[in-house]
Amino acid sequence: MTYAGSGLGLLPDERIDLSERLIRNEEDNGKSLTDPVTGLGNLRRMKVKTDKLIEQRADDPAPFTIGIFNIDRFRPVNDLFGRKAGDEILAQVALRISASLPDDATLVRISGDMFGMVLPTCFFEKDAERLGRLLKEVFTAPFDLGERTVRMSATFGFCQYPFAGNSFDELFDKCESALYLARKSGPSSVQVYTHQMADDMRKRTRIEQALRKAIAAEEVEPHFQPIVEIDTGIITGFECLARWTDAELGEISPGVFIPLAEQAGFIDSLTKLLFVKAIECAKEWPEHIFLSFNLSSVQLMDPTTGLAVMAMLSKTEFDPRRIEIEITETAMMSDPETAERIIDEMRAIGIRVLLDDFGTGQSSLGRLRDFTFDKLKIDRSFIAALGEGAQPEHIVRAILNMCEALDLGVIAEGIETAEQAKMLVQLGCTTGQGYYFGRPADKDKTLAYFNDSEVAADGTLTCRVTSPGCCAG
Repeated sequence: MTYAGSGLGLLPDERIDLSERLIRNEEDNGKSLTDPVTGLGNLRRMKVKTDKLIEQRADDPAPFTIGIFNIDRFRPVNDLFGRKAGDEILAQVALRISASLPDDATLVRISGDMFGMVLPTCFFEKDAERLGRLLKEVFTAPFDLGERTVRMSATFGFCQYPFAGNSFDELFDKCESALYLARKSGPSSVQVYTHQMADDMRKRTRIEQALRKAIAAEEVEPHFQPIVEIDTGIITGFECLARWTDAELGEISPGVFIPLAEQAGFIDSLTKLLFVKAIECAKEWPEHIFLSFNLSSVQLMDPTTGLAVMAMLSKTEFDPRRIEIEITETAMMSDPETAERIIDEMRAIGIRVLLDDFGTGQSSLGRLRDFTFDKLKIDRSFIAALGEGAQPEHIVRAILNMCEALDLGVIAEGIETAEQAKMLVQLGCTTGQGYYFGRPADKDKTLAYFNDSEVAADGTLTCRVTSPGCCAG
């Protein structure tokens, strides 16, 4: 299961309802329109300017643009150097951007490190893109904080009236959607709300509505991919992967519906449905076969996740020692303290915890130092590169040596060829999964493994697609 970040629109803790923003910016019985730190207008002024333009252009709706931007990595700088330094950066940003905008433009500070712009004579998407690139360059010069300087950048989102909306709230919402996509592309990015984005949002809304119904009707199903001893083909466990086919929309990729469930706030309902269904399937497997299950980033920020997992295991009377929980480094980064507590709670009752997609995060070695894991999964990108030169081989060997020193189990994921399997065995990797050993299968086809595969006298199960010793060097 792959968990990604949210879809269009900011995450719940990043988005502040417009009415709340207006209330926070109102002073003197709602008469103030000025931000005290920068001297710019505030969100209320932005709304007043936008509403006035909409009123002026209602009969002949000539386009105009509004935009918002965030200063990238502002919070760490503010925490490091203090609030006074942060306010100084905000003031310098206000001066630089004001000097770079057209004379008829309005620049405001919305809240925190977010600024807004009303651009009456920016008529087209290409004009907004051009302006965004220009404003990016404004941030290239260092910011002076007296005895020190810092370098900052910003990410921009724009939209046009009337295409993106006919009210300030609609336009601002589309700007936030554009800003979110820009942030997904990385710091110092520019995104304009386009027709393609509008089509994508309509499609996502339709999928979201269908997914809510599918979860209520318990139509999302677990599929299972075998995890095997590479050199013998003996199956040791199965990873649960979500699959959903809608009657009208057809088969929907988990890469689409899982992030959508996170964004829409019903990932817990989806996870509980899949977890319970997966456990009911696993009850029919031999007792030595484990079930591997994924948790999302949202769940690793919820302090009740560990207790919820325990409750489901207790209710289903399933041995927690047969459960392996997979989490990604990215998922842990949002709230490391809560994630650590959840990991400790699960390990305390015998659940094994795996670090998934190892090698793709920004500080994977740091995560191994800060958290306690039982296993890690070597990301499929390293496995796919085996045989393409010496470097991938050296990286995999280094990971295996490190895990041996740290007494960590290892699973190589994404094994698709006999050559990859053979190289992994030669490098010392004993366990893996991938299409070479078996594709994800539904409950009935998974049970067929236990009927059609070779079962040894000791109860071990050998994968059907390979034979013992097929990968031996």
